[in-house]
Amino acid sequence: MQRLQAFKYELRPDGQQQRQMRRFAGSCRFVFNKALALQKARYEQGEKKLGWLRYRNSREALGTVKNVTVSLSGGKWFVSIQTEREVEQPLPQSTTAVGIDMGIARFATLSDGSHLEPLNSFKRHETALRKAQQAMSRKTKFSNNWKKAKARVQRIHFRIGNTRRDYLHKATSTISQNHAMVCIEHLQVRSMSKSGAGSTEKPGTNVRAKSGLNKAILDQGWFEFRRQLDYKLAWNGGYLIAVPPQNTSRTCPACGHVSKDNRQTQAQFACVECGFEENADLVSAINILRAGHARFACEVSDAVRSPAAGTRRGEPVPAD
Repeated sequence: MQRLQAFKYELRPDGQQQRQMRRFAGSCRFVFNKALALQKARYEQGEKKLGWLRYRNSREALGTVKNVTVSLSGGKWFVSIQTEREVEQPLPQSTTAVGIDMGIARFATLSDGSHLEPLNSFKRHETALRKAQQAMSRKTKFSNNWKKAKARVQRIHFRIGNTRRDYLHKATSTISQNHAMVCIEHLQVRSMSKSGAGSTEKPGTNVRAKSGLNKAILDQGWFEFRRQLDYKLAWNGGYLIAVPPQNTSRTCPACGHVSKDNRQTQAQFACVECGFEENADLVSAINILRAGHARFACEVSDAVRSPAAGTRRGEPVPAD
């Protein structure tokens, strides 16, 4: 099985190299022919090449190099090296399956009773970001002070994204290593976080509350969580099953009764038919796991698993 994987390293250019890299990055905004003409003119004028760059060798890049990308983010330069290598068909390290319910008060509730608290990376840095943006707005645009203030804003955004990605990577690595099958809801995050302002003819209601909900949803990183789970489970020989979210929080796991009255509060589930009571998020996770088992049972006859990011599969995996 061939695996595509990217390795990212922080570059450590000196002052002259940074100036050349910024100038080259600026020329990339032009069309290809214009950028090529600029490079040719520099060559004819005898300007020195960039030369060798130092970088932080945090880990070894495995496989054959396919492409290399240099990027600037948060005032720092990075190089991403995409490689391809042949690996053995992975076997799951565990035989357990788990359902996961995504939320805001609880980032993720697992059907085994455990849960992950939300990180709320943006919320933690919101005050600092607002002050930095206000300071930038008071500066004359494109002045040196404005550029410094803009760099501070970019660093805060960079820190927010890094903190969120680090949290998600640790969570998804733990889950993918401890479970052979993970079932989640197929959530339409873009639709869920759509603005509630409406239009002039049809203005929205509870716009402020909807705006706060949208911000909280996007702060969790649900889509990135699913993306990471997808390829990490594939690398570990596991399966990711996405099920429709309808009625997962309204169905009683004890008797199967479906009613919106079962969800009396945001946190509490109480079946009006049999009296079963449990945390609402845990009930959703249990129902998601059951729906995942049913979906997997229907698809296992084909024994075809959809390719995950960075993985190329050959023959289908037979059912046990």
